[in-house]
Amino acid sequence: MALKALHARWGVVFAHLPDLGCGRSWEQVHSVQPRAPLACDECRHPVHPKVSPRGVRFFAHDPGAPDCEIARDGESEAHHLLKLELLSAARDAGAHAELEVRAPDGSWRADVLACAPDGSWRVALEAQLSPITNDEIRARTERMREHGVAACWFSDRPKPPWLGTVPSVRVGRPEEGGPLGMVEGLVRFGRWSWDVVAPPTLADFLRWVFAGRVVAHERQVRLEYELRELKVVWTAPAYITAERAYLEELQRERTAQAVEDAARQRKREASQRRLEARRAQVRELNEVSRERQRFQAMKAEDAVRGTAAAARAREKVVGCPQVARAIAHLAQAHGVAATVGWSLDDPRWAGGVPLLDPEGVPVAVLNPKRALTRGQAYLLLAGLLLLFDDDFTMKRFQRWAYGSPKRPKDQRTEAVLADAEENRSTRAACRVPRHRTGGQEPEQKPACGCEQPQLFLRIDGREQSAEPATSFSPSSALFHAHCRRCGGRYDRPWRRVLT
Repeated sequence: MALKALHARWGVVFAHLPDLGCGRSWEQVHSVQPRAPLACDECRHPVHPKVSPRGVRFFAHDPGAPDCEIARDGESEAHHLLKLELLSAARDAGAHAELEVRAPDGSWRADVLACAPDGSWRVALEAQLSPITNDEIRARTERMREHGVAACWFSDRPKPPWLGTVPSVRVGRPEEGGPLGMVEGLVRFGRWSWDVVAPPTLADFLRWVFAGRVVAHERQVRLEYELRELKVVWTAPAYITAERAYLEELQRERTAQAVEDAARQRKREASQRRLEARRAQVRELNEVSRERQRFQAMKAEDAVRGTAAAARAREKVVGCPQVARAIAHLAQAHGVAATVGWSLDDPRWAGGVPLLDPEGVPVAVLNPKRALTRGQAYLLLAGLLLLFDDDFTMKRFQRWAYGSPKRPKDQRTEAVLADAEENRSTRAACRVPRHRTGGQEPEQKPACGCEQPQLFLRIDGREQSAEPATSFSPSSALFHAHCRRCGGRYDRPWRRVLT
């Protein structure tokens, strides 16, 4: 379907023009005898005039046409109508426009070629309604650009997939009627993004294009558009400058932010180095202090080694199941052969059982009391391994004994027993004597042997009644019961009497 042809005597004739472009009428070539001598402008094969059902006039090839691009295209009536709209709008915009202009070397053919009156620019207006790939449309655009011809592609389809791949526009007619207008492709730059603008008529858009007021631009900033992301858009040069300024400012901000981040990182690293140096100094001082405390503990151990009071206290503790398990734990988990120390009532052990290696050096403390972890006890225990009967006792010690700011950073704690029932039943027999001021071992009264003992105990300074029982109660694991008759401690099972 072609809109122009060659007449043997009149030259080039145009089917869409009332005078055919040569001062003749359509009736002089359509349905006349003899037939008008018309030929294809490209392949020179005979053509004949026809009218479509919608009244569009065109020239069709006679049977047996050669491999002609115009005959091969099979252009639709809608395609021809869009080409006529483009031709009319280009002329209304003040350009010289021609239909179906072919390149000198035949590498491309423009649907409508619009030129400046002085020949300073040429723009190919391409109507594209049939499917085409992005690579193909880019290649056709590049072939025209090589000949100094800019291209703009037009479609009136709702979603042309190639829109925005090359300089392109989607056109449409308003619902209320009127001239063909631009629907998609024209944008402007706001503060930090591209926005769509009110669509102009096709003639106005082409007038702006021909005058250089809008140009094709490959945007770098996001497009605030709900339909699709168009890579190549049409916009005014001032908006391109605004986008470039925005990107430069954004780059400056990113550079400044990177410099600021680097400065903060250097500051953090310097602070970390100072902190590590301080920690190393503190660790060194702590090690000196703890070594001094270990030496003092060893001296205190030697001072009481073999004494009668220390021997009695040690003999009572050595046979406890908790102590045996703690010693076994040290041997299995740490490879240390430990024994129970002699200075059990020394306050530096915080009421716990000291465990020493064969050289007499303290290696661990079993069940220290959180309330007694202060002074020398704090300094010594901070560098030792602390062992506990169960997780509950260990966690309670960790929570309360090392409150800020006294809590050591390298304290090690481990639980060696998990059988709470066994702990309660044996804790009374393994009780470590509390430290008493004065340096004298108090006189120990014999255990109660009365057949009908009258038992009592003191809780927070108040006297409570008790009675013999068949098994140890929870209170017997925490407090001592005594007999009123003999004054001796009652070591057999008992329970409180609530009054």
